[in-house]
Amino acid sequence: MKMIIAYIQPHTLNEVKQELYKAEVYKMSVTNAMGCGQQKGYMESYRGVEVEVNLLKKVRIEIAVNDNFVKPTVDAIIRAARSGEIGDGKIFVLPIEECIRIRTSESGSSAIG
Repeated sequence: MKMIIAYIQPHTLNEVKQELYKAEVYKMSVTNAMGCGQQKGYMESYRGVEVEVNLLKKVRIEIAVNDNFVKPTVDAIIRAARSGEIGDGKIFVLPIEECIRIRTSESGSSAIG
């Protein structure tokens, strides 16, 4: 079992969801996030004062999958989110020690679904 965490550009979210559905990955959590990396932010003028904006809007997607779904999930995210420019995002794959479905008390791979 693995936890896949992806940080992507907000405007690519719909394309990522469509690619995940094509890969038969339906369960995910999506949250708004802010962060900076190689983009380093930008300067903007607010009421005549220059302000450095270095925390940019991102979307965080968390998907728990069984081992046989890791590669299809990662490939789907890359297909949809890649533009070839700095700021496309990052994907992290982490091991999951245990998963328990609250409703049925199932645990392990069957709890992920």
